[in-house]
Order: sequence, then structure tokens, then C-alpha cells
Amino acid sequence: MTEQPNRPATPVTAAEAEADEATGSGDRHVRGMARGGGLNLVGALLSQAAVFLIMLLLARVLGVREVGRYAQCYAVLSLFGLLSLSGFRAGLTRFVAVHLADDDAPALRGTIRLGLGVSVGSAVLLATGLAAAAPWLAEQLNDPGLTTGLRLVALTLPATTICEAALAATRGWRTQRPFTYIGQLYEPGTRLLVTVLALVTGAGLTGAFWALVVAGWSAAVLALVALARLLRRVEPARPVYRPRQLFGFSTVSWASSLSSTGLIWMDTLLLGFFANPEIGVYNVATRLVTVAIFVLAPINASFGPYIAYLYHQGSLPDVRRVYTVATGWVVRLSLPAFVALLILPGDLLRVFDGSIATGATVTVVLALGQLVNAATGPCGTVLNMSGRVALNMADNVAALVINVLLNLWLIPAYGIVGSAVAWSVSLIVVNIARVWQVRYLIGALPFSPGMLKGVAAAGVAALAGLGAQALVPQWPWSLVVGLTVIAGSYLAVVLALGLSKEDVMVLRTLRRRRGRGRNGPPPTAGTPTAASGAAR
Repeated sequence: MTEQPNRPATPVTAAEAEADEATGSGDRHVRGMARGGGLNLVGALLSQAAVFLIMLLLARVLGVREVGRYAQCYAVLSLFGLLSLSGFRAGLTRFVAVHLADDDAPALRGTIRLGLGVSVGSAVLLATGLAAAAPWLAEQLNDPGLTTGLRLVALTLPATTICEAALAATRGWRTQRPFTYIGQLYEPGTRLLVTVLALVTGAGLTGAFWALVVAGWSAAVLALVALARLLRRVEPARPVYRPRQLFGFSTVSWASSLSSTGLIWMDTLLLGFFANPEIGVYNVATRLVTVAIFVLAPINASFGPYIAYLYHQGSLPDVRRVYTVATGWVVRLSLPAFVALLILPGDLLRVFDGSIATGATVTVVLALGQLVNAATGPCGTVLNMSGRVALNMADNVAALVINVLLNLWLIPAYGIVGSAVAWSVSLIVVNIARVWQVRYLIGALPFSPGMLKGVAAAGVAALAGLGAQALVPQWPWSLVVGLTVIAGSYLAVVLALGLSKEDVMVLRTLRRRRGRGRNGPPPTAGTPTAASGAAR
């Protein structure tokens, strides 16, 4: 391995340097992850708010049935997007990080060109096939009205593939800015704006699908520009292609990601296959639960490149440290939302449409499965970024098989409740298995004293929420008062129990980052640094 540059990519204060001398490199990586994770959390919150508002507008203006149609077409876009990426999303992040750590500019350039080229070519072929087969697929889903939406999804597919692949490569630099600004702010924000314009002008659901096209292609252009700017910081070199290395990792990662995405969307497609009339209700409930778990994706995005970098260097103590810290953040940041979902499911659903409060049982069942997902932390990312993609693939495939079999069994008898049970059981099984696999791999469990404090605070918040619901039973005041009481009591108990060392460190890092704003020195070109542990 070549010697790493000794200039930090992010300024390190004197206090941070003294702390690092005393505690080793672990604190540096926690602070670096906090910088990226804090930015990602803001982006993810705004992204989820945009998607939430899109669903809310569609339900209020067009009706819950149209929400179901939108969700089915979006499910096809997500699954075909994973097919076209061929696993290069994880592969590009991992190998860009590894080649930067090794200061291997030729391999870096070759990896990016190969990954983008294959992904875009696959996307164009799949989009052509989807456009041609749209009427047949709509018929299989028992709704010929889906044909136009599926064809517009085909038009969007190459754009989303370009955007995903390019942003995945930028994350290899351990910077979250392009991913956050383009993938989490610009794309969903533009989609929301164009959707609003479509509904105002009477374009209806077709206009909402055109919003996908506009947002997808404009985001793809911005993602390519961001990647090109980062590549200019790398020394010029003739690309060296290592297809065996990249394809070996990415093929397995592709099957893993496809299974994972299938687990998310397969229930929606199977409900359409069985012509279930409550697809819209189910997807509204799913969107609520997804909002609760929004912290997992941005923390994974910040966490993944650190695992690839640290594991490649053999720094297992630091891997264990950031894994435990990341899990603690996921759990404590998501617990208030889960309490609200379990205590106020009917009130939350009535925001979309007063007639769909019957989906409360579905919301509770889905929330229980995702609560386990949050509590086990980014264990799947640990497996991927440490090179155990085959193991992660086996986990995801097993979860998908369980999900499909349970859906085929439960949907005919129990409808959307049966589908919710299938999804939650699959999530619980796969995440418990991953916890023990990570325990064997790096010798760490995702539990910490800070997590226990969060659980205690959640218990108090749940009791407070139940009390508020009994005192204020009328909607919408029951929802407003309930959410306020849950959030306030949770925060009060967390502060009363005290913050951990990592919590204080993260808050100080975020405060310094905000204080520096945009006036601080720009990140250095080239490789990640051992000195700072963060190229931000």
C-alpha cells in the first residue's frame, strides 16, 4: 500500500488533535462520519418530506386508487433500476474507496468508466423492453390504465441509472455532498415541484409520471458533473480496467440488492397480481413507516465508505467503534417516529384520506418489522463493505423467498394485513441473522448503553402519547397534541439520562461544521487521508 498524504481533507482543530492523540484514530472516524451523516440526515429528511407530500397530494387530489397505480409503476422503476445497475452501485463505492486508499489513479478511472458504461447500456436495453411490454405487464397487474405510466417509467430508467451509478462513485471519496444535494434534495424536490404543477394544470397522474422523467434526467446530468469535478482532483492516468475484480464483487452485490429491493416492492406487485383493491391504502401505510426509518439510508451512505476504507486497512477496532455508534444514531433518531406509528396509526393515516384509517393495523405491523430493522443497525452494509457480498446476497435472497411465499399464502386470505405480516417477518428474520454474522465477522453487537437510554425514553414517550390520546380524542387535535407530547417527552428523558461521549463529540463536530460554514478550506484533491479519517 502506498503512503497516504498527510494533509487532512477537513480541518482538524487543536482540541480534536489532542483528543486523537489520547484516544487513537477511532474518534477521528466517528467525527468524520458525523460530518457526512449530519449532512445526509438533513438531506434524507427533506427527501422523505418531498416524497411524503407527493403521496399526500396524489391521495387528496386524485384519490387513493391513483396512489396505488403510482406505487406500482414506481415499484417497476425501482426493480428495473437495480437490474440495470448490475450491482455496480455498491461496487463503485467500494472500489473507488479502495483505489483511493491505494493511490491507484489508473484503476480508479477504469473502474468508474467500466461501471458507468455497463450500467447505462443495460438500462437502455431494459427500458426498450419495458416500453414494448408495457401493455402486457399492465394486463398482468389487472389494470390496463398502468400502460402510460410504465412507458414513462421506461423513459426515466436510463436517467435514474446514470444518477445512481455516478453518485455511488462520488461516495467513494467519502464525501456525501453530491449524494445529498443531488440525490436527496434536488431530485425529490424537482419531482415534487413538477408534480404540483401537473396537478394544478389538470395533467393528473400522467403529469406525475412526467415529473419522474424531468427530475430523473436533470439529476443525471448534475450527478455526472459532480463526478467529473471529483475526477479532476485525481492525477491524470490512462485507465486500467479490472473487470474480473469489479464484476466478481458487483455480480453478487447485484443479486443482493435486487433481492433487497424486491423485498421492498414485491408485496405491492403481488397485491396488484391478486387484484387487491386496497393497494393505495397499503402504500400510504408503507410510506408512513418509511418516513420513520429515513435515518437508516443516510447513515448507511456515510458509514459504508468508512467500513470499506478501515476494513481494507485491517483496523477492526475502528470498524467496531463506528458500527456501534452508527447503530445508536439510527435507533435513537428513529424511536420517536416509531412510537408515534404504534400509538397514533389511525390519526396519521387520516392525514391522507379519512376513509383509509382502516389501514392502522397494517401500519402497526409494518412498523414492528422496521423497528427491528433499525435496532440491528447497518449490519448489511458491514457485510458488503467488508467484501462479504455473497453472504449478504444469501441473506437477501432468503428474505425475498420468505416474503414471496408468505405473500402468496396470506394475501388471498388476509389481504393487505397478510402482506404486511409477510414483509415484517422477512425483515425480522434477515436482520437477526445478519447481527450474528457481523458478530462473527468483526466481534461486535449493535447494542450500547446509549441505545438502552433511547429505549427507556421511548417507553416514557409511549405512555405520554397514550395519555394525550385519552385526554384529547378528537382529530386533528389528537394528532397534533399526541405528536407534540411524544416528541417532547422523548427528548426530555434522553437529556435527563445524559448524553454519551460519542453524542457530545458528534454534536460538537456538527456545531463546528456549521460555524465554519462555507468559508472553510475546500477538500484536498486525491486520496482519503489517514490523518483526518474523512475527506469532506
